[in-house]
Amino acid sequence: MCGILAVLGCVDNSQAKRSRIIELSRRLKHRGPDWSGLHCHQDCFLAHQRLAIVDPASGDQPLYNEDKTVVVTVNGEIYNHKQLKGKLNSHQFRTGSDCEVIAHLYEEYGEDFVDMLDGMFSFVLLDTRDKSFIAARDAIGITPLYIGWGLDGSVWFASEMKALSDDCERFMSFLPGHIYSSKQGGIRRWYNPPWYSEKIPSTPYDPKVLRNAFEKAVVKRLMTDVPFGVLLSGGLDSSLVAAVAARYLAYSEAACQWGSQLHTFCIGLKGSPDLKAAREVSDYIGTRHHEFHFTVQEGIDALEEVIYHIETYDVTTIRASTPMFLMSRKIKSLGVKMVISGEGSDEIFGGYLYFHKAPNKEEFHEETCQKIKALHLYDCLRANKSTSAWGIEARVPFLDKEFINVAMSIDPEWKMIRPDLGRIEKWVLRNAFDDNEKPYLPKHILYRQKEQFSDGVGYSWIDGLKDHAEKQVTDAMLMNASFIYPENTPTTKEGYYYRAIFEKFFPKNAARSTVPGGPSVACSTAKAVEWDAAWAKNPDPSGRAALGVHTSAYQEAADANAMDPMESPSRKIRIEEKVATA
Repeated sequence: MCGILAVLGCVDNSQAKRSRIIELSRRLKHRGPDWSGLHCHQDCFLAHQRLAIVDPASGDQPLYNEDKTVVVTVNGEIYNHKQLKGKLNSHQFRTGSDCEVIAHLYEEYGEDFVDMLDGMFSFVLLDTRDKSFIAARDAIGITPLYIGWGLDGSVWFASEMKALSDDCERFMSFLPGHIYSSKQGGIRRWYNPPWYSEKIPSTPYDPKVLRNAFEKAVVKRLMTDVPFGVLLSGGLDSSLVAAVAARYLAYSEAACQWGSQLHTFCIGLKGSPDLKAAREVSDYIGTRHHEFHFTVQEGIDALEEVIYHIETYDVTTIRASTPMFLMSRKIKSLGVKMVISGEGSDEIFGGYLYFHKAPNKEEFHEETCQKIKALHLYDCLRANKSTSAWGIEARVPFLDKEFINVAMSIDPEWKMIRPDLGRIEKWVLRNAFDDNEKPYLPKHILYRQKEQFSDGVGYSWIDGLKDHAEKQVTDAMLMNASFIYPENTPTTKEGYYYRAIFEKFFPKNAARSTVPGGPSVACSTAKAVEWDAAWAKNPDPSGRAALGVHTSAYQEAADANAMDPMESPSRKIRIEEKVATA
């Protein structure tokens, strides 16, 4: 992932302003340690910090059209750039960068080209002929982008909040699937798929169509000129990504440079569920596996740095980001610059354990739509910023535009969790890859129950975080939380602790407003908490809060009262339950 910063319409275009832009751009250097670029045109500045993945030798940014009247700074990857270049035969390309195609598409089609892009991207484009500009973000918000406004009338765009928060009076997260146009004077949505209206689809489930769409999504993400691997937790989603990548890697251009054996990476506390499952998957599909361990104390010691990089105080995001942040540092030390990951599947297929309680297919489908629309605030933010903190790019095939269209067109009745029919969560995906002739995964991995990443790295990780917060935040502090933090008031000591760290780095009202709030159980939306009355008593984002569903669920509050009096009150007892769907 790269880092972009653009400031358009400054009153001050002095050398001092240029120096300030360079200084702010350097706050994004962790995202792009390979090269820095800056283009200045009158009162407009486009800066770039590059992580070189495709065409490392000549693809430095900003990028231009033939006569340099169109300038663009881009963060992301355009997977169909070769096909798009085929439509631009009259244009001359300066580099082999996949992103240069954006400047030429603008010349050819004006502002209406964004939907032609197949990839993950955030970009700002300046047309120096009339000083107009556009900014756009990919369909789901895989890459981060913020927009801000200065008191001098300037408009700012940045990959991370830290690059504009000090200089903008107001700023916000740029909406995924939207484009800002200075000519039209506002933001509009360019991404308009059928599922976005949340109308209930009726297409029958076809496992071959679903499997083919996912395989295509993985294969196109093998486009790279640098060493890469797959993040393998041993859960269904990452295991399918690894299995498909391992199966097709030998036929890709990447294999010619880096060999045909896939590298996989996993992290966890010693003895965690993920480590064991990941080793087994790696052995089965034949990858070169790298297993990393961390301790609860190492995770706690990293919390401030993690929150600075991921720019949120959301509890479940911080819980999951910390091990991912630590793993990314290890991966970078091996010389790897790109990883493929499994985010997005749970939102598309209703994979979170609370979906067991969905009352009907209509509410099931509406919840999946809401979850996808919010991904840029949660899992996409985590996956991107945790890895980018160490100069690594994360790609997510489940969030491929075409794959989402296929998966979200399926009649949601097929996605419903039906124990009477033997259907557990994400059954449609599991069944699509249940191939007895050429199996992708061992059966028990293919049908392994959902573990949220923050749980799978080791159950004592979350318990340890709660214990630490219990020591840092007093009862009086939590009691007065609504006066200190009236917006998105933290309701737990863990939430209060993270909020205090966040406010230290990002004290402005605009910053705290970029983080969503509301009750949640096992990563649900606030609406889905209503599906089970018991959940309102245990609003925790961990998958183990799905009482009666998770095989290592938290025990009911009444039973928790019987714990050893020497045990920390934040450490709820886990019990083994027979799952009806087993």
